[in-house]
Amino acid sequence: MGLLQNRAFLASTLSWVTAQAVKVILSYMQHRKIDFRQFVSAGGMPSSHAASVSCLTVIVAREYGLASTELAIVIVFALIVMYDAAGVRRAAGRQAAVLNRIVREVHALKGLRNERLRELLGHTPIEVIAGAALGISIAFIAG
Repeated sequence: MGLLQNRAFLASTLSWVTAQAVKVILSYMQHRKIDFRQFVSAGGMPSSHAASVSCLTVIVAREYGLASTELAIVIVFALIVMYDAAGVRRAAGRQAAVLNRIVREVHALKGLRNERLRELLGHTPIEVIAGAALGISIAFIAG
């Protein structure tokens, strides 16, 4: 079976694409301007990471069963991805915000080059939950 015929891969990819498309739509609703960069950016509502791994988890659970080794592997993978999205990358985004403020202040005083770091790297818990709900919904619809 080829990868493009793999239902778990296709449904998970659809979850990611859908979550990213929702980000573009929400950005448009907020700013009244289409920003296609939202489609490939990290962070924001909903979490495409959570959507894709949650979808994959449901598909694997339905295909291999709740007692399967495959499901255990995917659950551990999903938990790591969602923890990283809401924890580690969110903390890195907060650090970037502080560094950007410091750089702005130093730039104003010394005339140094102002290079901004990306601040929206991770997700709030609600963004992860929304992404997971989206992924689970798509798994049931697609599978």
